[in-house]
Amino acid sequence: MWKFDPELQKAYQLIINLQPQQANELLAKSRSNELHKLYLKSLNETIDILITENHERFIKVDQNFKERLKYIESLPQNAETLFLQAEITLQRGFCYLNLNQEINAVFAIRKAYQLTLDCLKKYPDFAPIKKTSGVIQVMVGSVPEKYQWFVSLLGMKGSVVTGQKQLTELRNSGSSLSLEATMLFYTVKGFLNQQFAEAAQGINLCLKDQPNNKLLLFIGVNMLIKDGHSEEALAMIHEIDASPVSLPVHYIDYLYAEVLLQKGEYIKSIEIYHKFIKNFPSLSFKKDSYFKISLCYWLLDDAKSAKANFEKAKNTGSDKAEPDRYAAKQLEEATLPNKKLLKVRFSTDGGYYKEAASMLSTITPKDLTTIKDQTEYYYRKARLAHRTGELAAAKIFYQQSIDMTRDNPWYFGANSALQLGYIAKDQKNYDAAKKYFYMALNYPRHEYKNSIDSKARIELQLLGVTKV
Repeated sequence: MWKFDPELQKAYQLIINLQPQQANELLAKSRSNELHKLYLKSLNETIDILITENHERFIKVDQNFKERLKYIESLPQNAETLFLQAEITLQRGFCYLNLNQEINAVFAIRKAYQLTLDCLKKYPDFAPIKKTSGVIQVMVGSVPEKYQWFVSLLGMKGSVVTGQKQLTELRNSGSSLSLEATMLFYTVKGFLNQQFAEAAQGINLCLKDQPNNKLLLFIGVNMLIKDGHSEEALAMIHEIDASPVSLPVHYIDYLYAEVLLQKGEYIKSIEIYHKFIKNFPSLSFKKDSYFKISLCYWLLDDAKSAKANFEKAKNTGSDKAEPDRYAAKQLEEATLPNKKLLKVRFSTDGGYYKEAASMLSTITPKDLTTIKDQTEYYYRKARLAHRTGELAAAKIFYQQSIDMTRDNPWYFGANSALQLGYIAKDQKNYDAAKKYFYMALNYPRHEYKNSIDSKARIELQLLGVTKV
C-alpha cells in the first residue's frame, strides 16, 4: 500500500509544497520507516533540481543518488526495495535530462525501465510501482519517430494508454503516493494529450483540498496558460508570489512575463523577462526570453532596441527547450515578424479573444506582403475560431493553412492537421481523425516537429493504432 506515518506525511506535504529545507529538517530528526524516508529525501532533491535547474547543486545530489542506490542494493530484495531502485534511478534520469546530460539520462531511464519490469513481474499487486512504470510508459510511448529506432535498440517499449491506466490505478489505491499520481496524470492529460481544460479542472479540484500547495499551483498555472486562461493563471501566479516558499520558482517569472506579453503590457513584460534571465541559473528559456524582449520592443515601435535584443538572443542560451528551438528558428529570419499577426497570436494564446478579433479585423491584404504572412493569417483565424467554438469556420481556415503551407518549413500546416484531428475525434469521426493525425506526422520539418509528432502519435495510440 505504501502509507506514510503522520510524521512522514507532514514531510511529504512540505516537499510538494516546495519547502525543501523544512522537509529536510523534519526528515533528519525522524525515526520513521527508513525506506519511506529514502524515497522522500530523493523526491525532495529531485523536485529541487527539476525546478531550479541548478547544475552546481546537482553534483552533491548525484552523489546522494549513488549512495542511496548502493545502500538499497545491499538490502534483501522485496517489492519496496525494487520499487525504490526503479524510482530513484528514474528520478536521477529526470535530473540528467533536465540538465541536458542526454546520454546519462537515457541509460538511467533504461535501467529504471528494466527494474520496473522486474518489480511488476514479481510483485504485480504492489501499487507504488505503477507510478514509476506509468511515467516510463508515457515517456517511451510518446518518443518522436526519429528516435524510435534508438528506443527499440535499448529494448524499451511504451504506451501512453498503458501509462495512464497505471497512474489511474495508483490514484485509486489509497496509497500516500496517490496525489503524486494525480499530478502526473493531469500533467500527461495536458502536455501530451492536449486536454488542457480537463487537466486544469482536475488540478483545481486538487487545490480545493490543498489550496496552498505550491506544486499544484505551479502545474495549474501551466495548464491554464496552455488552455488560454491567462487571467486565471495570473491570479495563481500572484498567489505563489505572495506565499512564503523557500524554494525559488524562477520559471514562474518566465510564465508571468509570457502572460504580460499576451495582455499587451510590453514594458512590464520586459522587466519580468530581465528578472527571470538574471535569477534563473540554467541556460534554458533565455534565448526565447531575449527573443520575446525583442518582440516587446518591436510592438512598442522601438526598432533599435528590438534589433539589439534580436541579435543578443542569437548568442544567448541554448536551443534544447522547445521555446528556445522555436526562437532559434525565428532568429534565422532577416526581419522581425508581422506586428499585427503577432498581436493576434499573443491575444489568442492568452484567451483575450475580443482583442484578437479586433486586431484581425484591421488586417488588409497590404499588411500581408509574403506568402508566409498570408498563410499565418489564415492559421490565426483558425486558432481564434477554434478557441471560441466556431468549429465550422475553424475547419475551413485550418484547411486553408494546410493548402498554403505546402512544403514550406512552417508549423502552420502540421499544427492545423493536428487540430483538425482533435476536432474530428471530438466529433467521433475517427477515420478522419486518424487521417489528420497521420498528415501531421508527415510534415518533414518545422519548428515544433518533435512535439506535434509526439501528440499525433499519442492520439493514434488512443485511437487503437498499435504501430505508428
